[in-house]
Amino acid sequence: MNITKRQQEILFAIIEEYAEIAAPVGSVTLAKLFDVSSATIRTEMAKLEEAGLIAQPHTSAGRIPTDAGYRFYVNSLTENSADNFENELAPTHLLEDKTLGRNTHALEIRVSSQSRADHAIRSAVDSLVDLTGNLGLATIGDQLYLSGMSRLFTQPEFSDTARVQSVANLLDNLEPWLKEAAPGEPLNIFIGQENPIGKSSGVSLIISKFRSPYSDKSYIGVLGPTRQNYVRVMSLVRRAGNMLEEVL
Repeated sequence: MNITKRQQEILFAIIEEYAEIAAPVGSVTLAKLFDVSSATIRTEMAKLEEAGLIAQPHTSAGRIPTDAGYRFYVNSLTENSADNFENELAPTHLLEDKTLGRNTHALEIRVSSQSRADHAIRSAVDSLVDLTGNLGLATIGDQLYLSGMSRLFTQPEFSDTARVQSVANLLDNLEPWLKEAAPGEPLNIFIGQENPIGKSSGVSLIISKFRSPYSDKSYIGVLGPTRQNYVRVMSLVRRAGNMLEEVL
């Protein structure tokens, strides 16, 4: 997609700010960040909106990312990281996430203390819930282990009953879909409408494939709103999968 470097930086700033404040991001906020006029920011935002990367909610003058905007962002993370997930997935256009190292260490301690495979997988899932605030999931044999549903539904995006029902439908059908589709990449990200089920739920499914005593295609990951810290979550999910493969 052809956008300028400044437009890309503005898009990424909108995504990262929106992840923190859960409210549309306005031109005044961005103008301060980029040290330019609000008019300049509004011009660039209009171009990003024309490209389908951001949208304007009816009740706000600010902008929020679209699924396409998130996909552009996530693709940039994976391309710039060049398989560097183990080194904190810190592309040059993002500030280093200083909490990521501590989070990874906490995950490692919790998982490595378990002697049984199923306990290790459950501990990894529970850790992801604590560290990301998302719903955690993993396949353990023929079962899908879920944890943190209450955490997921406290997010502001899920005050809408229809969206909650869409998420429930996705979860009801996730286990058979994983068995049938068997996503092959080490890290798989499905954003919003890209999800095979519950396309209107406004969630991102981030899963890592790993080998376990139960299957060569076991999965661990999280499901949360499209509004989230992708740098942290993608890195933690990838690390959880790698760690389980090492431990098990």
